[in-house]
Amino acid sequence: MANLANALTGVRFVLVPVFLLALFAGDGHETAWRVTAFVVFVTAVVTDHLDGALARSYGMVTEFGALADPLADKALIGAALIGLSMLGDLPWWVTAVILVRELGVTALRFVVLRRGVIPASRGGKLKTLVQAVAIGLFVLPLSGAWLTGAWVIMLVAVVLTVLTGVDYFVSARRDARGRSAGH
Repeated sequence: MANLANALTGVRFVLVPVFLLALFAGDGHETAWRVTAFVVFVTAVVTDHLDGALARSYGMVTEFGALADPLADKALIGAALIGLSMLGDLPWWVTAVILVRELGVTALRFVVLRRGVIPASRGGKLKTLVQAVAIGLFVLPLSGAWLTGAWVIMLVAVVLTVLTGVDYFVSARRDARGRSAGH
């Protein structure tokens, strides 16, 4: 079903390759291109906030949106992390920890989909925000204290990623046990 919220999700999918083109333009470390990549990344993150707010506020929640929105988020975050690691700006272990959690939770969402969509928790929303800020800072050509600040935020993002991932799997397991005990 076409609506503005779903269209914004579609825009986010389109922005992923645009972001990557800007990130890798030149040698991948040219200031103007990195700032351009940052602007594209922020635009994509803002569309994520807008599509969710529109969908909830104006009754535009659709099955397509419930599936496509988290996939668009994973595509953007995954592309940014992998791109930054390929450029040598972010260690691969950070990318691996975040992507393993994101792919694991996404797989779990698909497994339990027949019982309904699992909404994002407050912790998950905070994790997404902190990840976006951290990644955005790493996209910018920062140095010195600014880069140190970016690292602090990224480490917080990694910790939140792990904690919310564990919480998500524990909650899903508890819910599954509750359903099987009730039958």
